[in-house]
Amino acid sequence: MISGLGSATRSQPLMRSVFLNSALNQSSRNMATLREIQTRLKSVTNIAKITKSMKMIASTKTTRAQRAMEQARQNGIVSNDGVKYTDVKDEEGIKKIVIVSSSDKGLCGGIHSCVSRFTRDHLATNPGEKVVVIGDKAKAQIIRMSPGSIVMNFNQVGKLIPTFEESSAIATEILNNPDTTFDCAQIVYNKFISAISYEPEVIPSFTTEYIQKAPSFAVYEIPDGVLENYNEFLFATNLHWALVEGHATEMAAKRAAMDNATNNAEEIIGKLTLQYNRGRQALITNQLIEVITGASAL
Repeated sequence: MISGLGSATRSQPLMRSVFLNSALNQSSRNMATLREIQTRLKSVTNIAKITKSMKMIASTKTTRAQRAMEQARQNGIVSNDGVKYTDVKDEEGIKKIVIVSSSDKGLCGGIHSCVSRFTRDHLATNPGEKVVVIGDKAKAQIIRMSPGSIVMNFNQVGKLIPTFEESSAIATEILNNPDTTFDCAQIVYNKFISAISYEPEVIPSFTTEYIQKAPSFAVYEIPDGVLENYNEFLFATNLHWALVEGHATEMAAKRAAMDNATNNAEEIIGKLTLQYNRGRQALITNQLIEVITGASAL
């Protein structure tokens, strides 16, 4: 009897020690989990601050870009009226090139993929046409879709609102390159519909020789050399129209993308905060249980 009681007495400290060690291990695991949640919460909070700032910057740039877009669009429409009245048409069998207007920057939704897919579909039905790409984002996508079709590429354009000087320089390079001779240049860009809506659109530009073959061109009396100079100016104007409207679309898409990213980050912050509070409450409860168990064991 005495021996049995002694054995039971010796086993009680051992059981308490096992219980306390288990509780301490559980507490350590909870602390590690809380530390991970806290680290992730801090990271997501910093991301939310960055996306919110980028949204504010994009909002300011969108307002300016839309004003420039309205001017460039109006200039382009008015400048193309004279050519439109000659009844010149984009016919099958003429020599064409595709000029894709994009930019070098990302974080703006799928605007680059939009013009790239449009170009891919066009090249699928018109194989062999040469492509000129403005912007590195669309270049990378078109190379994967149709390697070997790109003959010229321009980058570092449109960091700010594109200027007419930039557009004129690009137009001159295209017109002087023997690999990009054309009867019709199809300028693909993102047409601005609203702050959250856009679609790929094409602005055709024809050479002077091709315009002179138009059915209604004979009704116009144009001095020698004037049409060629005007047509070069028109080509630069169309490029500028596409670049400026594409820039406005990019800024609006970036504002929407950063707004969505901020909302998603705030949602994650709410979930992580709730998870952290629950874990901390469970940790405090375990610590209280340890204290009470230790006090009752004495």
